[in-house]
Amino acid sequence: MRIGVVTFPGSLDDRDAQRAVRLAGADPVALWHGDHDLHGVDAIVLPGGFSYGDYLRAGAIASRSPIMTDVIDAANRGVPVLGICNGFQMLTEAHLLPGGLIRNAVGTFVCRDQRLRVENASTAWTGGFEAGQEITIPLKNGEGGYIADADTLERLEGEGRVAFRYLGANPNGSLNDIAGVTNERGNVVGLMPHPEHATEPGFGPDTPDAMRSGIDGLAFFTSVLSTFAAA
Repeated sequence: MRIGVVTFPGSLDDRDAQRAVRLAGADPVALWHGDHDLHGVDAIVLPGGFSYGDYLRAGAIASRSPIMTDVIDAANRGVPVLGICNGFQMLTEAHLLPGGLIRNAVGTFVCRDQRLRVENASTAWTGGFEAGQEITIPLKNGEGGYIADADTLERLEGEGRVAFRYLGANPNGSLNDIAGVTNERGNVVGLMPHPEHATEPGFGPDTPDAMRSGIDGLAFFTSVLSTFAAA
């Protein structure tokens, strides 16, 4: 399976996402923001970072990059798309996911290992989890506060489209403690925490077993492989 990772000007975690794809057992394919070519990949990752310097709004300029036209078309055809942090912001700006992200309520950049609860384990990117499972994923953002109007929030909650919810202290003021959402079809998922930073022992969050041993993020990438294996 070939999973494309798009690099934008200001991307920071594209190489980390490529490594996560490789650790999961797939082939990472580097994609460039200025191209109109997805190179026939089976799934797409929009990585974290500060695309175009986060000018205007985080993810707003990147959502209008040439390659995003192809990403939107692919998503609408059912191709799995994962947006991580800045990638989540792009997905909302491109209207592939509802709502938006604003400055953290605390007014500062937040970087920490964050506990999450898996709310929806039936998407292309979460099938390796169980609903209600608690995981720990690194988080680092300045504009991570998820917002949506009351009707949208009610629809997301009612349709089971909240993919992840923050546990413990809400790090950024997201409404309903929402850490990630999915589209109706379940092929597009966006979240603020960074699963690519929790895929390899020795480099992930601390666990009761050992320092930096957490690999909860790996299941995101193996989940999408299993989705294709089951098709």
